Amino acid sequence: MSFAEIGSVEAASAALATQGYLADRPLALGIHLAVALEQPLLLEGEAGVGKTEVARALAAATDARLIRLQCHEGIDLHHAVYDWDYARQLLALRAAEGGVDEGQLFSRRFLLRRPLLDALEHDGPVVLLIDEIDRADDEFEAFLLEFLSDFAVTIPELGTITARHRPVVILTSNRTRELHDALKRRCLYHWIDYPRADREREIVRARIPGVPEEIVVRVVTAVSRLREHGDLYKLPGVGETIVWAQALMALGDEGDLEDTLGAALKVHEDVERVRERKVLEGV
Repeated sequence: MSFAEIGSVEAASAALATQGYLADRPLALGIHLAVALEQPLLLEGEAGVGKTEVARALAAATDARLIRLQCHEGIDLHHAVYDWDYARQLLALRAAEGGVDEGQLFSRRFLLRRPLLDALEHDGPVVLLIDEIDRADDEFEAFLLEFLSDFAVTIPELGTITARHRPVVILTSNRTRELHDALKRRCLYHWIDYPRADREREIVRARIPGVPEEIVVRVVTAVSRLREHGDLYKLPGVGETIVWAQALMALGDEGDLEDTLGAALKVHEDVERVRERKVLEGV
């Protein structure tokens, strides 16, 4: 399947389903429009609800290259767009005994392509995942707004580089801070929530072929109960649900929910609180 074949909401849903990602209609609609309109799609939601996995599934389903930019505090152009290979430049300078002009030193030969430049120059379909944009600062967010408007970057020594093919862009945010309205206006928007229990059971069955139904029901019930528990530091996401089910399958008859809590909860205090309060009793 190619991007051109995602010509409807149903086609988008079917494409993701081939990779075991069961999208509801609003999310499939967002994917369809992102492809059809060549407009970035911003996915917000709690950590672990499957935002990053949307980009992975879309790239795999369409035989596109997935290029991921993981945002973090202090990210700048040298992390996101390009940098120069200073070590090789220095070696070239020494080898030529100073007889290298600046134009040669700052040529393609010494250019290090980072994710955004890589996405612009790739000769083929690309899904560009800009992950956890809420972790970047305002300055980088402003640059990203300009990048998404033109799909071009300027490297002073080389000039302006424009996208050969516009990538399908998916941004994710855990909403640790509010993004600026200008960036949001540039994007389509969809909020991904934790799935309903019946939907999560379908997801586990799709991602783990042959999983016993008893494990599916127990794990999804347990995860639902943990999410309803109001004072946990970190609620389990869909990924944790899948891993928890896999852990019980691996243990067979010895599988126990409380013994395998580490598959679902990643904070010591959460594990202790759940055990002390017998949150999973009867599951």
